[in-house]
Amino acid sequence: MKKQDELFRLIKLEEKRQRDTLMMIPSENYTYPEVRAAVGSILMHKYAEGQPRRRYYQGNEIVDQVESLCEDRALEAFQLSPDKWSANVQPHSGCPANLAVYNAVLEVGDKIMSMYLPDGGHLSHGWQLPDKKVTLVSKIYNVEFYKLDPVTRLLDYNAIEEQAIKYKPKMMISGGTAYPREIDYKRLSKIAHRVGAYYLSDIAHEAGLIAAGACKSPFPYTDFVTMTTHKTLRGPRGAIIFCKKEFEEAIDFSIIPGLQGGPHLHSIAGIAVALEKTKTPEFKKYAFQTVKNAKELAKYFSEKGLDVVSDGTDKHLVLLDLRKNKTNGWVVAWALEAAGIVVNRNTVPNETATPFYPSGLRMGSPALTVRGMKEREMKLIAGWIYEIIQKYSNIQTPSEKDARKTFVSGFYKRIEKDKLLNDINKKVVSLCRKFPV
Repeated sequence: MKKQDELFRLIKLEEKRQRDTLMMIPSENYTYPEVRAAVGSILMHKYAEGQPRRRYYQGNEIVDQVESLCEDRALEAFQLSPDKWSANVQPHSGCPANLAVYNAVLEVGDKIMSMYLPDGGHLSHGWQLPDKKVTLVSKIYNVEFYKLDPVTRLLDYNAIEEQAIKYKPKMMISGGTAYPREIDYKRLSKIAHRVGAYYLSDIAHEAGLIAAGACKSPFPYTDFVTMTTHKTLRGPRGAIIFCKKEFEEAIDFSIIPGLQGGPHLHSIAGIAVALEKTKTPEFKKYAFQTVKNAKELAKYFSEKGLDVVSDGTDKHLVLLDLRKNKTNGWVVAWALEAAGIVVNRNTVPNETATPFYPSGLRMGSPALTVRGMKEREMKLIAGWIYEIIQKYSNIQTPSEKDARKTFVSGFYKRIEKDKLLNDINKKVVSLCRKFPV
């Protein structure tokens, strides 16, 4: 019994951490009580391999309706015709959703073209090093990356088109984790279809913003759309694959028996709750305010002279390049966490450091917006972040292994005793109490 008590003690501690800190990692968000109730329901007891009304198990009359309801709500949330589009809500997460699309229409050795990871792409799009196949996707398919313009740090569609014509991919992918600007889905679609490629748009980060109309939609132009459901969509952990109707059977078969067994029906129920919420005026207000808040953060940092990648944002996230400050994302992220501000270190375009000690800092506004914070609070929080960046400028992690080990242990002790960080942490807790979860 004591071991079980220890688990729930840790859960309570995490609840307190989420309550008393500023959650600013762009891929994290607060979901709804109704979502948590659905995910924690007795639906987790049921096994249901297959698709609704085509199961390999008995006793699925009710859960068939649950999954079908979720599929219908997915199409409704993005205003898609069920005659032209299909939604598969069974993927356990974003990576298997993307893999399922590849598995459905590609053969081993086919070519994929996707965004370069340090420029803001994603591992599931086939990341590999020049001398090493890192991801499973890169081991199965031939992957080539397109990069951002090194000066503007924006997508260069002319260069992408030239590269696609030369490389002739079977699939082109857009989307990622750290590109702050809108993507020209129409242009990428034309490029993909010109070279005879499928076009997959991964909108894991922007899904909720697109559903609300706060960001542009890829659906008029793409063959496949994948998304996770826990970021701006505010659902539980999970994913959805949308595809043109002609690919429905291939996608379903790719999920099961191709990659997965029984779907997580409790998560699917939670996704259904979140999708229904996207229709409400409150959700639309949240989505548009999320973008406003991110823009306010970017504006503040730019005015203070920090290097804001792409000179701003169109979405929910802001990316800072800290090289001008002669520090890095690892140093500043830990200092910020000591102050109760939780962001994440991240690579940036033209990266010169390693992924574990990258040059950038990535932050977002979705969870702050859910708490009810607006532009005024963004200025306040950005001010605290700027103070900490200034204090921890001119501090780099050593490149030598032994020196780094000594530096890291000493750094943790330093930030623990830092008066500025402790003072800001008190202000953070006070702000969190004014805007409770």
